[in-house]
Amino acid sequence: MGVKVTVQPFGEWNGHTVNKYTITEIAGIQVSVINYGATVTSIIVPDRNGAPADVVLGFETLDAYVKAGNYYIGGICGRYANRIAGARFRINGSVYTLTGNDGGHCLHGGRNGFDKVCWEGHILPEGDGVEFSYLSKDGEEGFPGNLRVTVTYRVEQHSLVISYAAVTDKPTPVNLTSHCYFNLSGLNNSDILDHQVEINGSSYLEVDPSFIPTGSLQQVEHSLMDFRHYRKAGEVLQELKGIDHCWVLDKHNGAVEKAAGLIHEKSGRMMQVYTTQPGIHFYSGHFLNGSQADSGTDNSFGKYAGLCLEAQHFPDSPNHPSFPPTLLLPGEQYREQTIYSFNTDTHKFVKTKPIV
Repeated sequence: MGVKVTVQPFGEWNGHTVNKYTITEIAGIQVSVINYGATVTSIIVPDRNGAPADVVLGFETLDAYVKAGNYYIGGICGRYANRIAGARFRINGSVYTLTGNDGGHCLHGGRNGFDKVCWEGHILPEGDGVEFSYLSKDGEEGFPGNLRVTVTYRVEQHSLVISYAAVTDKPTPVNLTSHCYFNLSGLNNSDILDHQVEINGSSYLEVDPSFIPTGSLQQVEHSLMDFRHYRKAGEVLQELKGIDHCWVLDKHNGAVEKAAGLIHEKSGRMMQVYTTQPGIHFYSGHFLNGSQADSGTDNSFGKYAGLCLEAQHFPDSPNHPSFPPTLLLPGEQYREQTIYSFNTDTHKFVKTKPIV
């Protein structure tokens, strides 16, 4: 199989034991995750010369994750990823009021979303990954229904495969995503301005000044938002000063399709994103300010230290009937999958030493 999983203690939080699970693909990639927030703490990937380095923002201590606040470093966002306008929505005429944690709106599940809870974790029977489960109780952050959620991390063929599943006993909106910040350079206090980004979307959601969708789609053609071919992030961000928008994927049919790509030419690392989701949210990391750090270290993340490519349903879908539906009903099962696949600019992985 060529994959092994190890477990080690990572700390204690609110009476819960937090463990770190490390999934190692021999001569491939290595992914570490913790059950606090079902968080990805590191993804170690070789460059074109076979030298491994971490390509996501992460911390060495649990305390740093707890104190990171609403930066969602590597965590799972839910019960509803992204924004819900006015922190409220209707289901069958009933109004549900959520926790407003973003200027009166609900962002990434509220004040204590899925990134700020402890999940149950266990190694998969196949030995190639880890499954986390969490019961979000009826009324948590204002959402209706007891929602039982599982998030599975598997490593195969130089890829991190994230599978989401959920069931509920009352109608409730569900939208889950991973909030990894990627920097393919291998970090070392670098930024993502020299990364090239590709997004397979011909339109994106128009938003108001609070980043709430207006309901209209904007075509990317002849605009700075056109990433249908690789473009250097820094050239666009020099004009826009920050990107925090959701693209509508062109080939969405519920199957796993390519959504986006990321290239760092100097290291030769490439990442391709595949997903079943209808949209991908590109966040440029412009709100990072260096306050997110491990105590007693210089491991802090400033503006543009990493960027996010969050496969998801559209923001504020519960309040936009024209958007792809996010309402999960009793008896149904929510299922989505996103794959982050790593390569080098030779279009094949060079032979590397095993990561230990």
